[in-house]
Amino acid sequence: MNLEFVTYERRERVALLTINHPPVNALSPAVIADLDTAFKAFEEDAEAQVMVLTGAGEKVFVAGADIKAMAQMTPAEAEDLANNGQRTLNRLEITPKLTICAMNGLALGGGLELAMACDLRLAASHAKMGQPEINLGIIPGFGGTQRLPRIVGIGRAMEMLLSGDPISAEQALAWGLVNHVYPAEELLDKALALASKVSQKAPVASRLIQKGVYEGLDKTLRQGLRFEAQLFGEVFQTEDKDEGIQAFIGKRAPQFKGR
Repeated sequence: MNLEFVTYERRERVALLTINHPPVNALSPAVIADLDTAFKAFEEDAEAQVMVLTGAGEKVFVAGADIKAMAQMTPAEAEDLANNGQRTLNRLEITPKLTICAMNGLALGGGLELAMACDLRLAASHAKMGQPEINLGIIPGFGGTQRLPRIVGIGRAMEMLLSGDPISAEQALAWGLVNHVYPAEELLDKALALASKVSQKAPVASRLIQKGVYEGLDKTLRQGLRFEAQLFGEVFQTEDKDEGIQAFIGKRAPQFKGR
């Protein structure tokens, strides 16, 4: 795959995607298009079970969108930009495979919105995260007002959105915005190790867990519980269920086939 702003590399069952758009990996329309192509390739890559998404360089993961380009946009063009960005991030969020974001530095605006569309988020200890759009007189357009409160709660999200102030990696960890924080030099190795670990788990069960969690967010608790029961029955139709249970009884490692 030959993309201008995103590299796609597979390491056994793990796909490593790196955004490279100096100086700050801004999410221009061209970068968004490359990401969309890379996400589609990941979905279609039969050998890749987990994705790790990171940024090139040591200081920035993704620092927002292309602000200079926004200066001349009409309202209709701005809405189109938001729709296109949301479409790509939605593709990332609903992919049936696991996604891990390794924030190697600043994750601001569209950068944080991109990270929040991943299943798991890891951060370098020096990273900062924020939605500073209000400082420009605008609002988030790639899902910030929707995903952030779902992850950290309404009160914390409103403070971040209305102040525009970034938070540290440690604060993000305390708020549940990231799963782990590591020294910068360890971040990618830790992300790849986590990806390798979860790639060994039952693929169908992993997909159904994601389906239960994300689709359950739009249901009442009782509806969600009924949905979980349906998925529980569905997973009992799989060969992986038989393999997992027999491996447990036989005290051996399971060999899941994804069916």
